[in-house]
Amino acid sequence: MTNHAFRSALDLAAAIREQRLSAANNMENLLARIETLDPTLNTVVTLNAEAALTEAHKADKAVSDGDTLGPLHGVPFGLKDIIDAAGLPTTAHSKIFAENIATEDSTVTTKLKQSGALLVGKLATHEFAFGGPSFDLPWPPARNPWDTRMFTGGSSSGSGAAVAAGFIPLALGTDTGGSVRNPASLCGIVGMKATYGRVSRRGVIPLAFSLDHVGPMTRTVADNAALLQVISGYDPRDRASAQVPVPDYLSAVERGRTQGIKGMRIGVIRHFFEKDMVADSKVVNAINASLHVLADLGANITDVETQSLQTFSNVNRIILLSEAYAVHQHWLQSRPQDYAVMTREKLLPGAFIRAVDYVQALRNRPLFTTAIDMLLDDADVLITASSMDPPFPIDDPEAVAHCYPRSARPPFNLTGHPALSLPIGFTEPDGDVPVLPLGLQVIGRHFDEESVYRVASAYEHATNWSEVHPPH
Repeated sequence: MTNHAFRSALDLAAAIREQRLSAANNMENLLARIETLDPTLNTVVTLNAEAALTEAHKADKAVSDGDTLGPLHGVPFGLKDIIDAAGLPTTAHSKIFAENIATEDSTVTTKLKQSGALLVGKLATHEFAFGGPSFDLPWPPARNPWDTRMFTGGSSSGSGAAVAAGFIPLALGTDTGGSVRNPASLCGIVGMKATYGRVSRRGVIPLAFSLDHVGPMTRTVADNAALLQVISGYDPRDRASAQVPVPDYLSAVERGRTQGIKGMRIGVIRHFFEKDMVADSKVVNAINASLHVLADLGANITDVETQSLQTFSNVNRIILLSEAYAVHQHWLQSRPQDYAVMTREKLLPGAFIRAVDYVQALRNRPLFTTAIDMLLDDADVLITASSMDPPFPIDDPEAVAHCYPRSARPPFNLTGHPALSLPIGFTEPDGDVPVLPLGLQVIGRHFDEESVYRVASAYEHATNWSEVHPPH
């Protein structure tokens, strides 16, 4: 059977709809690939193989019968294992939730199923979407398909690695301080944290309610837009959900490809990665090369400045730790030994944040949002670093402790602006270390994911990074 492992979701959907490809045959191929490679990569916590194959056969029959088909009919997807799917465990990668079986689909799961997409399984995460690559949990941490010695990024680690490895074309992650964009950057895929309120979080285990986002993770910009299109929209069961019309994201992607970005204004927050926190030279060089590509496409590029990265991150951290501790207080007191050491050590400082500090952080938060809004008064999108470092060894605690926090992602959880991590190339091989992915962030105005997708699409069309895949 032909291997369609790295075929885009939109191509798969078209081929299935036109009966050039069987959804069942494609599913068999992907399940065989997972069975062969995942014992090394550890991306899947719960494989939904039997049900996925049954649904794939039903998808083929629906095509044959001439039924009305959804936009992702027959396309496989995976869920970060803090997102509910009825009848399957939602473990949060934790002993505490090891026996937790979801009784209802989350809103995003429901929307994906209604689109015709097929659930392949639940994917590895850092414990409760917060810990790290822990080795003292019932499941091992996911590993990077570009080099299994390397960190995937997190906390949506399994989602990033599974998409990059060609196990599934579509996955959902969550992002509270960068947890969609980090694995997207380190695994060489596209990850979008849309505007706060754009995507429902109902049926998703919370980390920090006022910062949590659900986001699409894909290998191409068009697939990302198609997935966001499906999962977006108002949900009265999520009190933060926004009653804002959802635009046609794929039209924005097409404009980026066909009309380009000539005359679009791009502001570069350079001090985030060259002054406030000094990124690895490989990252800086790749960002600069990408800016040259965008300039050659006709964009007007200007450096811009705002408050320091650390100032943004400090306020984000106060809010995140306070809200996360409120979620976990009961279990930290009753079952502390059941957390991974890394998770427990990251959660406990939330117990010592004073109410006055949390309230002041909430009061100051709109000032940071306004600061980014002001930059976007004079720019269509902003660009800055995503991860400050290339992928690093997962088994090296010092490297994890040093590199994991080094990013420019938390500001946009704090402000709620849409932010997308985009692949921009690779490191050079170094001894026995192969090429490793690099990424940057594209940030837009609130509820203007269209401009983000347009710029990302134009860049992707001008380069070939989305066509380069891990070696296996």
